Amino acid sequence: MSKLLSNPKLLVGLIVAVIAVLVSLAGGALGKAFGLGFLSSPIAVIQLPAEPAIPGELFPGFTLMNTMITTWATVLVLIVGSYFATRNLQEVPRGLQNLVEVFIEFFLSLCEAIAGAERARKFFPLVMTIFFFVMAANWMGILPGFGTIGWIEPAEELIHHAEEAAGDGDANLEDIRLQVFEGDGAFGYMAFGSLPADGFTAADYEEAHGAGEGRQAGHLIPFLRSANTDVNTTLAIALVAMFMVHFWGFTTLGLFGHLGKFINFKAGPIGLFVGILEGIGEIARVISFTFRLFGNIFAGEVLLIAMAFLLPLFGIIPFLGLELFVGMIQAFIFAMLTLVFATMATLSHGGEAHS
Repeated sequence: MSKLLSNPKLLVGLIVAVIAVLVSLAGGALGKAFGLGFLSSPIAVIQLPAEPAIPGELFPGFTLMNTMITTWATVLVLIVGSYFATRNLQEVPRGLQNLVEVFIEFFLSLCEAIAGAERARKFFPLVMTIFFFVMAANWMGILPGFGTIGWIEPAEELIHHAEEAAGDGDANLEDIRLQVFEGDGAFGYMAFGSLPADGFTAADYEEAHGAGEGRQAGHLIPFLRSANTDVNTTLAIALVAMFMVHFWGFTTLGLFGHLGKFINFKAGPIGLFVGILEGIGEIARVISFTFRLFGNIFAGEVLLIAMAFLLPLFGIIPFLGLELFVGMIQAFIFAMLTLVFATMATLSHGGEAHS
């Protein structure tokens, strides 16, 4: 305690941190229960499918999705990063070149330890690409503006969709929670202090014939959303990984050598049954690949949204660090599983038994 009092900078920092926590508690959804909540904003609408980045179709038959934009942005970031890392190669690496070489040397050594020197050179490009892409996509998902800035889907459209889904046109409007935005433009964002006093439903909207002067109700559809929170993205990565795994299996063992792992009549009924289990296992790997990455990243996005709703300003900060760590770990797991599966696919039955 005496050390704290003798260090003014440390004491001021502690006081500022305590004040920030108290303001966050009072201004968030928790403080709203006690009549405060001056920083509360509507909690973002959470749904599994990706949303259109702009209303309607970009051109006939094509809708531009928000996760699609993020995927392209991730590819662009990797291209630009690769250019700056390699545009002025030096024998003694520095800066970005040094950072990239650390990753490359680590993964190359790991590939050689698992698959052997010859096969490591073959597997390495895909393993490294998967790692960089998944990590970059995960980290971009926590940047400011993701999930909080977008276009407003009007309450009338939401009510219309709910009535269509109900079938008989008698939708329960009390179950449709609406967000309230200032102004009447199509652009919206989650502003501090914009949470309605007692919630706002579609039934309230119809009863009041609107959201009030200078305000509008609806749902915010974000322009940007983390690419790996879309199950289509994770499925595409999983399919590419498993396609290459089997391609390497065929090129290494030959057509019958690789197929013999799944269709084996020589070993009798037991061998055939084991082959069927191997085939089921390959399908399970694709499903596991897809939903492991999707589930972890989507859950992280929900966690950040919830913490920003409960404790605005301060509560989200510790979880940003957690998401950075989880994003890198998930990229590493995906890349390593691809490497392990590729190594197993290029081993014959005899080689597996010997290993």
